[in-house]
Amino acid sequence: MTPASSNPHHWSRIRETGSAAGIRAMVWIRRRLGRLPFQIMLTLVIAYYYVAHGLHRRASHTYLKRLWQHRHGQPPRHLTWLSLRHFRSFGQSLMDKIDAWSGIPPNVRFDDESRRHFLDAVGSGRGGVMFVSHVGNMEICTAMSDLREDFRATLLMHTRNARQFDEVLARSTHRPHPPEIIEVSEITPSTAMTLGRRIAEGGFVVIAADRVPISDSGRARTLSFLDHPARFPEGPFWLASLLRCPVYTIGCFRDDDGYRVDFAPFDDTSALGRRERSAWLDAAMQRYVDWLTRQCETTPLQWFNFFPFWLDCDDAHPDGDSETTPPPR
Repeated sequence: MTPASSNPHHWSRIRETGSAAGIRAMVWIRRRLGRLPFQIMLTLVIAYYYVAHGLHRRASHTYLKRLWQHRHGQPPRHLTWLSLRHFRSFGQSLMDKIDAWSGIPPNVRFDDESRRHFLDAVGSGRGGVMFVSHVGNMEICTAMSDLREDFRATLLMHTRNARQFDEVLARSTHRPHPPEIIEVSEITPSTAMTLGRRIAEGGFVVIAADRVPISDSGRARTLSFLDHPARFPEGPFWLASLLRCPVYTIGCFRDDDGYRVDFAPFDDTSALGRRERSAWLDAAMQRYVDWLTRQCETTPLQWFNFFPFWLDCDDAHPDGDSETTPPPR
C-alpha cells in the first residue's frame, strides 16, 4: 500500500475546501433567508466544484461506473448527469448537517425492525460500538442524541480535513449539545481505555470503517469491493474485539421524507477470546464490506468518498501534485 505520507491523493492529504467566510455565508443564507435561497446557492457551488476539480469528478465517475457494472453488468448511461446528481446529493447532505447543528430536528424514522433493535440496544445499558460508513449522513446519527437523552454517542474520527468547516459551523449555529468527537490518527491502547469507559457508562462509540489509516504503520488489508481491490482498515475491528461489547451497524439515508435509519446488530465480542480475534476479524471485515456494498446498491448517489478509493484507479498512484480542494466532510 502507498503510505499516506507519500501518496498525495490519500484521503487524509486532500485539503478541505472553502474559506471560513464562505462557510459562514452559507450558514447565514440557510438560517436567515431559508431553504430555497440556500438550495440555489448550493447548486451553483456544487456545479463549480464539478467543473473545476477533476480529481473528485473522476472519483465520482469511477465509483458510479463500478457500481453500475456490479449491479447491471454495464456502465451507466448519461454518466455526466448521474455524476452531477451525485455531487448534488453531497451538497444536500451538507445542508442537512447545517440544519442538524442549528438545532433543527431532522425528520428521522426507523422501520419496525430497526427501531426495535435500536431501543433494545439503548435500553440495555451495555453501550457498544457502531460501525458507520461514508454512505449517507453519519452526522444525523449523532443528532439523534438531541432526540433521546439516553443515547450518548462518541465519534472516533480523523477531523483534520473538516476541522475548519466544523469549527465555523459550531460557532455559527451555536449547537447546544454538540457530539463528543475524539480526534485520532491511530487507535492506541490509551484510546481503547478512554472508549472502554464510555461504553461502560452505557454510551456508544461511532466509527467509520471504510477509510484506511493515516499513519504509515496503520494496518489495512485489501478486499474486493464492487469487484475491484480496495483497502480497508483493521483498526475499527481490532478495537471492537478489544472492547468486548455489542457491535452494531447504523446508516442514515436520505429520501423524500427525511432520513431513514437502518440499525442492526452486527456481532457481540463480549465472549471473544484472544485466540479467536484474528479469525473474527477476517470474517467481520468481509461482512462489513458486504454491508457497505448493500448500502451503495440501495442508495447509489449517497456515497461520499470523493477520492481514489480503489487500488487500480488511475489516480491511486499519481505522479503529479494532488488537487487540494475537495468538498469538506
